[in-house]
Amino acid sequence: MNPTESAPRPRLFALVAGEASGDLLGADLIRALRVRYPDARFVGIGGDQMIAAGLEAWYPAEKLSVMGLVEVLKHLAELLRIRADVSRRIQALKPDAFIGIDAPDFNLGLEKKLKTAGIRTVHYVSPSVWAWREGRAAKIGRSADVVLCLFPMEPPIYARYHVTARFVGHPLADRFPLVNEHHAARRTLGLSDDAPVLALLPGSRLGEIERLGAIFIEAARRCAKAIPGLQIVAPMATEACRARFSALMSATPDTDDAQPDTPIRLLDGNAHLAMQAADVVLLASGTAALEAMLAKRPMVVAYKVAAWTYRLVTWFKLMRTTRFSLPNVLAGRELVPEILQDACTAPALADALLQLFGDASARMALLAEFERLHRTLHGAPGSHAADVVSALVEGRPLDPPSSSDAPLSDSQRAPLPPH
Repeated sequence: MNPTESAPRPRLFALVAGEASGDLLGADLIRALRVRYPDARFVGIGGDQMIAAGLEAWYPAEKLSVMGLVEVLKHLAELLRIRADVSRRIQALKPDAFIGIDAPDFNLGLEKKLKTAGIRTVHYVSPSVWAWREGRAAKIGRSADVVLCLFPMEPPIYARYHVTARFVGHPLADRFPLVNEHHAARRTLGLSDDAPVLALLPGSRLGEIERLGAIFIEAARRCAKAIPGLQIVAPMATEACRARFSALMSATPDTDDAQPDTPIRLLDGNAHLAMQAADVVLLASGTAALEAMLAKRPMVVAYKVAAWTYRLVTWFKLMRTTRFSLPNVLAGRELVPEILQDACTAPALADALLQLFGDASARMALLAEFERLHRTLHGAPGSHAADVVSALVEGRPLDPPSSSDAPLSDSQRAPLPPH
């Protein structure tokens, strides 16, 4: 090299994550990029995991962890100030790429501004375009040069809107063994191997507990009357959820079809263990359905939102899928019962649960299908995400979409918007 020439600048990456899950994804990505670029520098917003991996944090991730309309409005001025400051800093540094990890309300606007300024942008974790407002894919493409997806059915949706997206694998797939450690989980929780177990997961938010808690309790009591010796566990996400669920247990009246004084053992956390220990799981729709699938547990999925929310979604046809639980979406068919809104009653849930308890062959068939789906989600997301990011910054063609990036069936597709 000519002595008058300066050495090339080490790679510089800017990242923003605002939730604990995003912090873990960001830390894995930083470590994987560090393997490829040992002297790289990482700046932006992240939590303890990203900082430990080498991020120079301008703000802590907690600054972005604001939930609920009132809370967002209360912190809106500060959030806008932080986003403007981060945008200014990034544009001054001109990093090789900006990676926004989840937090779409904060990151997509930031990505769009940086992309307009000529900075390569990546959005990591697609919003649920497979379920809600599929047309958002086009908007996301105007913000990000590439979208890193956790589910294989997402890239084909982006392709329909001419947006580059790649499936990198789901981080939860690496946290569950391919073969369920059923008996070990029972021993850890002090449950008997000689009696069936039902796990109740009514949600991680108080609103979910309010809508589903009493229904789940009555459904469990109905099952206990039909199945002598049934063991019931209910992991609670927070102390507030535990207190509210306990109050509902005391307030929910017994019926002629329910076992009175049914013992329901509340757990502080330990949702994954409770799922692994159970014969059947009753859960609120959401990430818990994916976790139960990865735990290889038969399940009944309940979905109940505020009545006015459901009416708005129905009137404006915002939901673009005929299925709402992730096991069914991933399989492209109904693997597990989904019981929705007005149909979500204690008798209906109990009937579906008892059918699973009583059909051992159906449970075994489910386990085999869940294992197959588990394998499709494996992918070492940090390493695969780093592969895509490195190709982007080095100007190399991105690898073609994986063969596991299966398109949605016709019944799940929404029409393209008019041009």
